[in-house]
Amino acid sequence: MSAGHTAVTTPPAPEAVVEPVISCETPQDECGVRDVLDRLGDKWSVYVVVELASGVLRFKELQRRIHGDISQRMLTLTVRRLERDGLVKRTVYPTIPPQVEYELTEMGHSLTHLVKALADWSIDHRPAIAAARESYDAVQG
Repeated sequence: MSAGHTAVTTPPAPEAVVEPVISCETPQDECGVRDVLDRLGDKWSVYVVVELASGVLRFKELQRRIHGDISQRMLTLTVRRLERDGLVKRTVYPTIPPQVEYELTEMGHSLTHLVKALADWSIDHRPAIAAARESYDAVQG
């Protein structure tokens, strides 16, 4: 730059403002999020939805497919909650012992696209999350 000229700097561009995906008007207005998170935030519901995405399963078959040691009682409670929410259909056949099958409803199937998107996001960001944890832990000492 030659003498007598002053540098003109432009201020940095403001960071882009991202509109919230969901915004509640008041703390009492839950926007329906709490119900969804209560259901899908538990330990087993997403596993059940993922396994039923492939089709109809009998109870024991569903229990075997779920990763982890889900008890019979916990699986029963989980599928009942999902059934109550309209995500799973339960069919009981009058045999001895009764044969019970579970399948996703149309609404349950629509949820699988969101679960897949969440899983994809998790895979895409796994290295960045691991790095952030490592950095945080190093600072926390």
